[in-house]
Amino acid sequence: MHTILSISDLSKTYASGFRALKSIDLDVRRGEIFALLGPNGAGKTTLISIICGIVNPSTGSVLVDGHDIIRDYRAARSMIGLVPQELTTDAFATVWAAVSFSRGLFGKRANPAHIEKVLRALSLWDKKDNKIITLSGGMKRRLLIAKALSHEPQILFLDEPTAGVDVELRRDMWQLVRGLRDTGVTIILTTHYIDEAEEMADRVGVISKGQLILVEDKSELMRKLGRKQLTLQLQQPLGTVPPELSDYDLKLSSDGSELTYTYGNQDGRIGIVELLKDLGAAGIQFKDLRTTQRSLEDIFVSLVSDRQ
Repeated sequence: MHTILSISDLSKTYASGFRALKSIDLDVRRGEIFALLGPNGAGKTTLISIICGIVNPSTGSVLVDGHDIIRDYRAARSMIGLVPQELTTDAFATVWAAVSFSRGLFGKRANPAHIEKVLRALSLWDKKDNKIITLSGGMKRRLLIAKALSHEPQILFLDEPTAGVDVELRRDMWQLVRGLRDTGVTIILTTHYIDEAEEMADRVGVISKGQLILVEDKSELMRKLGRKQLTLQLQQPLGTVPPELSDYDLKLSSDGSELTYTYGNQDGRIGIVELLKDLGAAGIQFKDLRTTQRSLEDIFVSLVSDRQ
């Protein structure tokens, strides 16, 4: 798949001496949804700000579809749309004027049909003549997205796009994101709602203390790190796990009524079959069983904790 964003050996050290980014290498594919996860202060916003030309890097390079963000700034920046966390626009401008002005900032010719299409997609069309100061918080968040899409970018950055918004807006926003991805737009999002990344992303990157510690296809990440658990509800409580079952590293609940077996995807089926056979041989009967799998949030927490 074609790479639309290429980041090489990117670092940022501020005048205070604080090193916000440390040798970041990352390629983002055209038309994918890439989720960048990390705790507060990890470097997510600094990375986005450098790519968008808001902050200068200390070392390294960033290419947007082959255009260097410093040497060929206008061409690179014209391909990027940014939805920031905070509203930064003229409160007394109308919705139509604000979105049209954003398009003009990138040297794009007026295109009322495109502006209308964007506003309708974001349920803002009936607010087009309203002043921004009169909009609700949710409508202002929609406006940020409309402004970012005004110049028809090929890469859309969503920096905590659904923080503090209602469930309806979150649903509408992700429907819009999927639609954009289907047209070939690359989506890069940062979020604290890891369930969103788990549902939406094609690939996941985890950043901690300025370092990109993992980049993986979401499905592969879940396969490798999303360990599963089989919990058996026993017919009769056990006092201890029999010695002949010690190889399975079973965990017995405090009341002796449940056994839990943790396994990886690769050895899971064989291990479960053998376990059930050995349970029967040991005279242990169960009346119910259930399986669970680590969520992306569990994986994220463990990865970041390992770097503390």
